[in-house]
Amino acid sequence: MTTSIPTPRPATTRDPRRWAGLAVLSASLLVVVMDMTILNVALPALTADLRPTSVELLWIVDAYALVLAGLLVPASALADRFGRRRALVTGFTLFAVASLGALVATTPAHVIGVRVLLGVGGALIMPSTLSMIRALFSDPRERATALGVWGAMAALGGALGPVVGGLLLEHFSWHAAFLVNVPVMAVAIVAALVLLPESRSARPPRIDVAGVALSVVGMAGLVYAIKHLAKHGLDLQGGVTAVVATVALTLFVRRCLRTPEPMLEVRLFRGRAFSAGVLTALTTSVAMSALLLLGAQWLQLVEGFSPLEAGLALLPLAVGGLIGSPFAPAVAARIGARTVLAGGLAVAGTGFLVLGLAPGELHYPVLAVALLLVGIGMTSLAVASAVIMAGAPTSKAGSAAAIEESSYEIGAVLGIAVLGSMASAVYRFGLDGSAYGLDAASGDVARESLAGALEVAEQHGSAALVADATAAFTEGLTWTGLAGGLLLLLAALVVHRLTPRDLDLADAAH
Repeated sequence: MTTSIPTPRPATTRDPRRWAGLAVLSASLLVVVMDMTILNVALPALTADLRPTSVELLWIVDAYALVLAGLLVPASALADRFGRRRALVTGFTLFAVASLGALVATTPAHVIGVRVLLGVGGALIMPSTLSMIRALFSDPRERATALGVWGAMAALGGALGPVVGGLLLEHFSWHAAFLVNVPVMAVAIVAALVLLPESRSARPPRIDVAGVALSVVGMAGLVYAIKHLAKHGLDLQGGVTAVVATVALTLFVRRCLRTPEPMLEVRLFRGRAFSAGVLTALTTSVAMSALLLLGAQWLQLVEGFSPLEAGLALLPLAVGGLIGSPFAPAVAARIGARTVLAGGLAVAGTGFLVLGLAPGELHYPVLAVALLLVGIGMTSLAVASAVIMAGAPTSKAGSAAAIEESSYEIGAVLGIAVLGSMASAVYRFGLDGSAYGLDAASGDVARESLAGALEVAEQHGSAALVADATAAFTEGLTWTGLAGGLLLLLAALVVHRLTPRDLDLADAAH
């Protein structure tokens, strides 16, 4: 009797540099995300120095997001075809060069140029980090852990931006908010060349010139339209931009569906788990961006915190993310990915409801609890990244990364545009500029923003205006908490229904 010896399974090849490579990718992501929020702190000093017009100021703020959103899809396609490490190092280089350019920026146009170049660099960096993680970690459980670390860095970067910005501005000029990127990017370039293997798609997408144009016009137009309509309401410019963006994106999607190897694999949305992951990323970004923006203003203008103190006060968000995100994949392995995805959104929604339903006058401890719960709820983002990247084969990692990063960008814009606009509407409704003996122009300034109201109140010596304006802004913040909480709870229900009960991150295709 012969005994058959089972043939052992071939071991999965694991790159020995993968964890060191993850450190490089995480550090670069941290800097890019910080750069999105650090300008909010530097903007007053920059404005006082360069005196931009209102249109120039708008472009200084928006140029980065518009370029980043417009180039995410073509940048990820180029990385898939010509090399993801090459795209990453190119992005690092552009980021460093643009940041150095701030040293010679003497006009608002120069700063806009710096922000445009930063946007190009960010578009090359952000999807490449996710694609590289997908390529570096062939084991699904390790990949999920790596993406959990990646998600924690995203949370930390968003919260650290105001802290680092406030610290730098207490000792240096606004240029320092840009120059802090340079040494980090220099180290990242060397580390990437040493530690990261080159990675390309086995089936790279076709570089479609018409598709690139449609993608850029559609994504940049969509972001611009949302921002414009939120600020100015429905007008000809905003309406036309929205229509052009919608038509361009529709044509782009149809073009992708007709092509065997499209620039963006939109067919990935046929997977329910993939769609659930994208929805989770989108709604999490909506919540975090609105909370950071409004919370930072409330801390400085209502509570009287300095920029550095306000940045430190926002850290519970990062603490919550650091507590939950790295361990989220392990928790998902025990209780199920669906539970963690929907549960994280529910916890974040509860944090918003704490802000919206807190009894009595709002004080910082309530905001701190809300921030902590939202940060813990961001554990869902780590699992969402794993689900999104697992839902695509390695050859389509660039498409999956571009879709995920686009959901973050659109979510951030929507959070500020929709929830931020709602807070502004509540503020304006609660403030009657004519009640303080102000002329029409001063009344309009007071109702436009809390910062404007405080400036007008100082000029006219009106303590009543200060009290009413701060109360109206606080009410806008609490209403935003209520709306954000309901939005996140609704998203939790939808994600729970979309995600298969038996979804296991360990079963992802290699």
